[in-house]
Amino acid sequence: MNAAAGGPADAAVPLPLAVLCGAGAFPLEVAADARSAGREPFLIGVVGSSDPAIEAYPHVWLRIGEVGKLFTALKERAIGEMVIVGAMSRPDFADLRLDWGAVKRAAELAQLFRRGDNGLLIGLAAIIERQGVRIVGAHEIAPRLVASVGPFGARDVSRDDEADIVFGRDLLEALSPFDSGQAVVVGAGRAFAIEAAEGTDAMVARVADLRASGRLRRKGPAGVLVKAPKRGQDLRLDMPAIGAETILGAARAQLRGVAIAAGRVLVVERERCAREADAAGLFVYGFQS
Repeated sequence: MNAAAGGPADAAVPLPLAVLCGAGAFPLEVAADARSAGREPFLIGVVGSSDPAIEAYPHVWLRIGEVGKLFTALKERAIGEMVIVGAMSRPDFADLRLDWGAVKRAAELAQLFRRGDNGLLIGLAAIIERQGVRIVGAHEIAPRLVASVGPFGARDVSRDDEADIVFGRDLLEALSPFDSGQAVVVGAGRAFAIEAAEGTDAMVARVADLRASGRLRRKGPAGVLVKAPKRGQDLRLDMPAIGAETILGAARAQLRGVAIAAGRVLVVERERCAREADAAGLFVYGFQS
């Protein structure tokens, strides 16, 4: 049986890939890895969120609410797989301009937006997969971005750091049923901050403000940012990630370091993260879950 007849050779041909782009450089790194692997990704930009640099690839721009336009674009290009990458804000329904594809699904979408972040993403993925497009994880397209075990820069962790990492990991595990954020800042058995809707970088900035105002009094570097997925989180949809801005924020907050769950957190611009951490005297460490 030949390839044209649907033989084994077909199984080796990757399906056309789309990248739904949130904010930042992360979607571009995933797209670059896909291209390096021989796939020409089709990028879907979200107006007001995605980096204009996505226009270096075949692309389309959508406004939140243009569900029909999204599905038309996917069908026209015979997209078989999609990766959802980068931070996206929940829309304000009062400002949404729904196209017919969204209007037809308005009741279902309204129910989804009443859920927590994880439930919302799972529901949206189900809608997309009903169109015949399989959702894949960024770690499947760009496995080099997945955090490894051990230090990323020159500095390793101390025993006190290890104790803080365990405390932070256990705190995140305990918070999992409440579908809160994916990160905490802890130190000496105390929680300095817990991520909620603001995101990791904004949470770390809050710690910097607490120190600057004197409400969090510590002499010298103190505290560790710990980041890991929630229990039961679908890593195809919302695998936690850090980047250079996270490291710079940790330095401004005068933290001792950043600890991430190895194999379950993505590191964007890894070499730059290590350089920034070394320059600030921080550790970046992948811990075993």
